[in-house]
Amino acid sequence: MDSEKVIKRDNEYVLHTYARNPIVLEKGHGLYAEGPEGQKYLDFTSGIGVNNLGYCDMTWAEAVSGQAHKLQHTSNLYYTAPCGKLAKKLCKRTGQSRVFFGNSGAEANEGAIKAARKYSFDKYGADRYNVITLVNSFHGRTIATLTATGQGVFHNYFGPFNEGFQYVKAGDIDALTEMVDRHTCAVMLELVQGEGGVVALDPEYVQAVRALCDEKDLVLIVDEVQTGVGRTGTFLCCEHYNLQPDVVTLAKGLGGGLPIGAVLMNEKVAAGMGPSSHGSTFGGNPVVCAGANVVVDRMDDSFLANVNERAVQLRTGLEKLPRVRSLSGIGLMVGIEFLEGIKAADVLAACREKGLLVLTAKTRLRLLPPLTLTAHDVEMALDILGSVLAEMDPSKTEEQA
Repeated sequence: MDSEKVIKRDNEYVLHTYARNPIVLEKGHGLYAEGPEGQKYLDFTSGIGVNNLGYCDMTWAEAVSGQAHKLQHTSNLYYTAPCGKLAKKLCKRTGQSRVFFGNSGAEANEGAIKAARKYSFDKYGADRYNVITLVNSFHGRTIATLTATGQGVFHNYFGPFNEGFQYVKAGDIDALTEMVDRHTCAVMLELVQGEGGVVALDPEYVQAVRALCDEKDLVLIVDEVQTGVGRTGTFLCCEHYNLQPDVVTLAKGLGGGLPIGAVLMNEKVAAGMGPSSHGSTFGGNPVVCAGANVVVDRMDDSFLANVNERAVQLRTGLEKLPRVRSLSGIGLMVGIEFLEGIKAADVLAACREKGLLVLTAKTRLRLLPPLTLTAHDVEMALDILGSVLAEMDPSKTEEQA
């Protein structure tokens, strides 16, 4: 079916909650996706940080296909090997004690909130339930995770919202300390605020938050839905900060393209989560876990070394492009701020026309390429982005500004 028919059918029957790009993707391999008429795109979005191994990695596809031919689903009433294997790998890799599997980042964050409140309920009683999150954060689109999200734009239309959430400006440890009271049970944060503009937290602030949580016996939750599984050049972004949180949430890149969420927690928090405290019909699905096992196995020292090398190459090249004011983020989670007059949305559209797929985050252009990219892939992306920015007539824009 050609692109026009696919788009027409989608617009007629799919709920209009997405501002889709006006292109159709039919197949892909590595970093490249193709449309029905043979259009070819270099994809620096990886499905918003999901396709960490690129499109249709052979080992991943064979693992998923092989498991689908053996056993596709059982529910959590029974044991399956792929689920337990993945859980062991994640706990050993992160230093956490237990993991709960769900289907998305929002579900993972919901599980983390429940686990933190359960810990505080068991130890301190029912009056200790508030979760403090950061202004400019994003934690999901369910009612609870929307409430946890510290951006007012996401709080329109859907009230009343859940009680038990407060917001504090990132980087202000004094404000956070003052906000903590007898009702506080947890602090929840992203180390790099992805949807908030690809903004990394200051390491000293993060360590101060850890110390405060230790002092007040608060559960520290780190949302690594977008930063985790190699995205920043280490398996967890926490490693850049020398941080061991009480709870870590993962999703996106963990499944390699299939839906999964994971809540990793230490023994202190895990001890309270007994039978019936939480659940998910599809959580730990053997087909999804088979794919995730391949992803985790791939994240060895050599793989992560390439991520870091390509990140340096990409960032060095981006700094030389016209109209680039600054870069943000860590590793292959890149935010690009342009000089006044250049809109990220316009750059995105122009890149798409030249065969490069990119993202935006607030006023910044955002790059989340597959972690399997090569030096040639980086140069190709830099060439396209450079030509787009050069054609935006910077001298004219500067005069208007």
